[in-house]
Amino acid sequence: MSTPYPFTAIVGQDDLRLGLLLNAVSPAVGGVLVRGEKGTAKSTAVRALAALVPEVSVVPGCRFSCDPVSPDPACPDGPHAEAAGVSRAARTVELPVGASEDRLVGALDIERALSEGVKAFEPGLLADAHRGILYVDEVNLLHDHLVDLLLDAAAMGASYVEREGVSVRHAARFLLVGTMNPEEGELRPQLLDRFGLTVEVAASRDTDERVEVVRRRLAYDDDPEGFAARWAGEESALRERIAAARALLPRVVLGDGVLRQIAATCAAFEVDGMRADIVMARTATALAAWAGREEVSADDVRQAALLALPHRRRRNPFDAPGLDEDKLDQTLDEAAGDEGQGNGGPGDDDDPDPGPDGGGGGGGGVPPQADGDRPPPGTSAGDDTPSGAPEGSPDAPGRTTGAEQQPVASAEPFRTKMLSVPGLGEGAAGRRSRARTEHGRTTGARRPQGSLTKLHLVATVRAAAPHQRARGRSGRGLVVRRDDLRQATREGREGNLVLFVVDASGSMAARQRMSAVKGAVLSLLLDAYQRRDKVGLVIFRGKEAEVALPPTSSVDAAASRLESLPTGGRTPLAAGLLKAHDVLRVERLRDPSRRPLLVVVTDGRATGGPEPVALAGRAGRLHRSEGTASVVVDCESGYVRLGLAGELARELGGTAVTLDELRADSIAGLVRDVTAAGRAA
Repeated sequence: MSTPYPFTAIVGQDDLRLGLLLNAVSPAVGGVLVRGEKGTAKSTAVRALAALVPEVSVVPGCRFSCDPVSPDPACPDGPHAEAAGVSRAARTVELPVGASEDRLVGALDIERALSEGVKAFEPGLLADAHRGILYVDEVNLLHDHLVDLLLDAAAMGASYVEREGVSVRHAARFLLVGTMNPEEGELRPQLLDRFGLTVEVAASRDTDERVEVVRRRLAYDDDPEGFAARWAGEESALRERIAAARALLPRVVLGDGVLRQIAATCAAFEVDGMRADIVMARTATALAAWAGREEVSADDVRQAALLALPHRRRRNPFDAPGLDEDKLDQTLDEAAGDEGQGNGGPGDDDDPDPGPDGGGGGGGGVPPQADGDRPPPGTSAGDDTPSGAPEGSPDAPGRTTGAEQQPVASAEPFRTKMLSVPGLGEGAAGRRSRARTEHGRTTGARRPQGSLTKLHLVATVRAAAPHQRARGRSGRGLVVRRDDLRQATREGREGNLVLFVVDASGSMAARQRMSAVKGAVLSLLLDAYQRRDKVGLVIFRGKEAEVALPPTSSVDAAASRLESLPTGGRTPLAAGLLKAHDVLRVERLRDPSRRPLLVVVTDGRATGGPEPVALAGRAGRLHRSEGTASVVVDCESGYVRLGLAGELARELGGTAVTLDELRADSIAGLVRDVTAAGRAA
């Protein structure tokens, strides 16, 4: 077994270390989610924590880590007779992103269950993690069905495995630690709320600190055991401090005044439910024990809020996590004033709560905000409309300065109609298009290819029934052979690659019109987030098209690019379609099972170069020839409409919807499925 990197040798990252240590002191805090860019010691810190967690006493031979003092009465390996327990290190179990359901929850031997009535159960990772740490790297990339299983286990403290009426239950209480890079997509709100704390990490910009990080890492790589030995003293001292804080924790007093501050803070920041209040109370208590105090202070409450509330403030995937610290201080002041307590201010910046190494504990959870409203450098003005067009009309591309218009804010997003790819796919699990999946409604049965995962009971019985006399059946049990087993075929939903091709030319430049267009695309992005799609963004204006965002699971990154999108110039529609073709060609090689959906947002006009309309038509037919499902969102407005977007949809072999028809509550076009490419040919 390789020697882990010492926890105390990690440079900086005070919030990360404090969040992990508080969970080591009080596992009831509920785990921690570590958000940050790649290469910031997220995984290193989590793996190093295992060496600091106190040992656990388990029943000898129990595969489910039962506590000998109070063993689980429903343990599959039980019932356990009274016996002295054995101590071992608390396990850190890593859940791979691509793990199967059976690997996570365990597997039943269906053949033995049918023929012998025996619950032969092979434990999974949830059983291994009981009374330890369950670590999920890149937790935001975890498949939905695994997320659901994690949610159930975290909520109930137990795991249930069921296969056609045969079920097994075992305890599964663990410290859930997840790491993620927000650039690769956000977590579902249900799982996000299950993490007690969240911390934001970023690489230091201090030269000396970066030098020390490299120096220590190189020393560890050269001699892991020798490096760990040099930090053994600090590790032992930290381990003793954790043990002392755990012993002190039951004696920490959480006064009514502090509870009022916690409740007032959660109410002021409008967090959903009561979990935030409970987590803040447990975190503040752990902070006091970590500092060696028997009473929770207002400073503890402030630090607890900065760790427990940022991820609970998100209302949609485009909201940046974080707290307004001025508002937090004001809320704590008001709550303390109402109670009239004198146990300290709401957080003095001159004396922050110490971190694990005596340094500042840090604010926690407030990432630097990108300036999404800063306009990009100006380019040439739009020249595809009459010079006499009045400013503010649909054909006036912002002519006040002779340059492109600055970005405009998007209109309020709305719930969109369901757009799906026709046919039956086999892509990644999601919620958009029909697909053959491991989860969903049963549509038939087949012989298993590899291990059996979903038994089709009726088909299995039918296959075994004709052979019972030949197999010498004499009792009530069914004589089942391996060849009789049938795998259930199921139909569910898949996630798709939704590639947006957005017209940002001068003909779209009127501020009201572009605001509505951005609102529509933002609404479609929200829909893509909910349906677990990958998204990409191509924009075209001026003389060319560009990939504003390569296909990614980070829908909020697409929304950020959209908000800063300027308009102006000609309408190179063909260039936009050809650029989209290049993107899809590459993605088909990278992920051939994920089917694409092309969403073109335009009024259908094409200008610039020789025969721009004909060239756009040929580009559309190129997509149709490759079977790409497509939809054109028609942005044309005004009394006189040319119907060019509809013509483009016919060239693509898809369908066209207006902005009004895109709304889920629209009366017009109640059934607007994406037409299969090639059907209209």
